[in-house]
Amino acid sequence: MPSASSSSSSSSSSSASGSGRPVPSGLWRDADFRSLWAGQTASQLGEHASLVILPLIAVLTLEADAGRLGVLRAVGQTPVLLFSLLVGAWVDRWRTRTVMALSDLGRALALGSVAAAGLLGVLGLPVLLVVAFAVGTLSVFFDVAYQTSLVRLVKRDQLVRGNSALEGSRSAAQTGGPALGGLLVSLLSAPVAAASGALFFALSFLSIRRIRRHEPVPRHPGRSPRVRLRIHEGLRFVVGHPVLRTVGLASAAFQFSFAAMTTVQLLFLTRELHLSGTAVGLALAATGPGALLGSLLAARLPGRFGHGAVLVSAAVLGYGVLLCVPALHGPAAVTVPALLAVNFVFGAFGQLVNVTVMAVRQAITPDGMQGRVAATINFAGMGPAPVGSLLGGCLAQEWTLRTALLVTAAGMMLSPVLMALSPLARLGRALPAPQDVPSRTGGGMPMPRT
Repeated sequence: MPSASSSSSSSSSSSASGSGRPVPSGLWRDADFRSLWAGQTASQLGEHASLVILPLIAVLTLEADAGRLGVLRAVGQTPVLLFSLLVGAWVDRWRTRTVMALSDLGRALALGSVAAAGLLGVLGLPVLLVVAFAVGTLSVFFDVAYQTSLVRLVKRDQLVRGNSALEGSRSAAQTGGPALGGLLVSLLSAPVAAASGALFFALSFLSIRRIRRHEPVPRHPGRSPRVRLRIHEGLRFVVGHPVLRTVGLASAAFQFSFAAMTTVQLLFLTRELHLSGTAVGLALAATGPGALLGSLLAARLPGRFGHGAVLVSAAVLGYGVLLCVPALHGPAAVTVPALLAVNFVFGAFGQLVNVTVMAVRQAITPDGMQGRVAATINFAGMGPAPVGSLLGGCLAQEWTLRTALLVTAAGMMLSPVLMALSPLARLGRALPAPQDVPSRTGGGMPMPRT
């Protein structure tokens, strides 16, 4: 992967160490980057385990139907819609490691309360709903801070390599998290399964607290603008930038359909294909090795074939393979290997899209806007997810599970269509330069140099 343009590189000095100590050319020789990587890995393990643990507890332990499962998933996703923009405005003025550490401490306590409720015999759907909302809220804080932290820790020409390393660890979490969650729910008990997620979040808290480098929080001249104005700046920047606007729209189309499909898929795997919790976890975990491959490809392919071409083709291949799932029939000996293959392909190309999009977004965005842009795109992308989860539950009740799964999987293909019709598809091999932020009293948004 070639370095970013010279103007991008020169503007990245504020992203290096605030103490004046340059980041080592080898990221793995940097103790602070290793602490960030280890904490993020543990956090992702806890998150991916809990994303399987809570729904499986609802389906297998509490015998929740499709409607209640859709409500549970929607409640966990609603905080993205409610809090993303506010969190983005705040994170731009806070130290990201403090936000990440406190968020994971809170998530550990929330999942620990599920374990306590199970041991006391009072675990029910209301408890899961409260915990899902709390974990979802804290996840908004962690995700926005996490996407901002790397920009403040490394140079801009290290963003692709840094994102590749971090996303590679996320792929490992995608392997271990669902498999661990499904195994614990099936073989042990709901309290033990919930406690495993809490343990990973606690480990993340301890690791992130070890980061010692002074973190440069962007300074703003004059009096600090109100939160509402800072949110408006972030929205205006994203909406006025054709590449970032497309990223938001394509993410919204994908996440809406993916949320609906996932709700139907959990029911399809357990009730139509009659898979156990362990088999479900194993099938979903196959995205992890695929995502690891995708992270490695993301460090090479965009620089060789162009960021736009890689994004569109990877999205078509990665999302399109899920159309094969509704056609599966037969015993577990047949369906589980097929699901492993499908999820491996989805993980590889989906991760290639994720890493490439994140590098493009971070390169385009000025340092002082990173939190708000990340939050705005998260808001646009994940905001429709609760509605998608509810829709998935409704479709699963009104239609056959195969039909509902086919329709929701087909909806994901709108995302690569939006990318193919936009300037995002025309991005070349070099990352675009950061775009200036327009004045709040100024005129229109200047055209980006893409």
